[in-house]
Amino acid sequence: MKSELSTNTKAILLLTAPLIAGRGKKKAPLLSQREYELLARHLRDLQAEPADLIRNGSDAIVDACAGIVPRERLETLLSRGFQLSRAVESWRERALWVASRADAVYPKRLKKALGHASPPILYGCGDPDLLSTGGLAVVGSRHVDEAILDFARRVGGLATAAGEVIVSGGAKGVDQAAMQGALAGGGRAVGVLANGLARATAQRTNRDAFLQRRLALISPYDPKAGFNVGHAMQRNKLIYALSDAALVVNAEVGKGGTWTGAVEQLEKLHLVPVYVRSPAETVDGLTALQDRGAIAWPDPDAEMLSDLLRDPATNQAASEPQAQLTLQ
Repeated sequence: MKSELSTNTKAILLLTAPLIAGRGKKKAPLLSQREYELLARHLRDLQAEPADLIRNGSDAIVDACAGIVPRERLETLLSRGFQLSRAVESWRERALWVASRADAVYPKRLKKALGHASPPILYGCGDPDLLSTGGLAVVGSRHVDEAILDFARRVGGLATAAGEVIVSGGAKGVDQAAMQGALAGGGRAVGVLANGLARATAQRTNRDAFLQRRLALISPYDPKAGFNVGHAMQRNKLIYALSDAALVVNAEVGKGGTWTGAVEQLEKLHLVPVYVRSPAETVDGLTALQDRGAIAWPDPDAEMLSDLLRDPATNQAASEPQAQLTLQ
């Protein structure tokens, strides 16, 4: 992917990104996503774009936006050119790319599914074309037993056999197991990370998959940002938006990002069909999700998996009681 940033992307980074190029840097008063959306809408009303805030002769545009964001705050953010150049150098050293919603490479799936709730900026490593393929989202908890991890790996292998992409959160536990199951068999995976993108891209285990264009890791948060519970919750909707269907491997009632993200899909967003693992024993979290409309995982073969991801009629059939099979 071309590493040169568009002028729009530079402007959006200056407005919204922490630009972490080192430690001990004073934080600028960044725009929240809601504040940025208000500003972006105002710019559209002015028949302008974010890039106009940093082009020659930008004073008039900055003045026209002062009613949305105070001029002093805008000027403070837009004056961070040196910090931006250092951050860009750091990203390039790690083969990271950056795309804003104004760029053609930004995944259309996110903009279509989430609209203005899609992140203004995405950071990534690997083949951005993988973000447009759809696939099966596989999500679950970090701390699970080996049997559940093995199940997740087998689902990853099934997706590879079907020629489908695994989409997950890249976190320890179920997420990593599903992605590893796909990659181990020569398949493809997309990881939507809540933190640690810079560290993940440097891992030796990911290197071959990046080079072979079988892996893409992305994050809406600065590549050097640490873990944040709110970020982990918010990125869940991106996992669903990039997929055609989702499988919840395990969840605890009322606890954690897996539960919150699944309930959000089932009760609010309705982006994709949501399946749940069908263990022999009762798992309260999975049963509670079925009570909210999730579908029991029907133990598909590779051909049926592709149908589940592409054919709404197959999803409807899978939701009928006679199609629900038990899977250990």
